[in-house]
Amino acid sequence: MPELDKELLRKKLDELRLEHRDLDDVIHRFHMTGGMEQMQLQRLKKRKLKLKEIIIKIENQLIPDILA
Repeated sequence: MPELDKELLRKKLDELRLEHRDLDDVIHRFHMTGGMEQMQLQRLKKRKLKLKEIIIKIENQLIPDILA
C-alpha cells in the first residue's frame, strides 16, 4: 500500500476514534443524568458500534500482511 494511502487511512482512523470517544462521553452523560430518550440512546450506541467496526477494518488494512 502506498505511503500516501496509509497516511490518509491513519487520519481517518484518528477521526473515527475521536468520534467514538465523543459518543462514549455522550452515552456516559446520559446514564448519569437520564436526559435522553431511549430511542436516541439506542441510535448512539448503534452508531458507536458501527464506528468500532470501521475502526477495526481500517486497523487491519494498516497491519502489514506478514504471510505475503
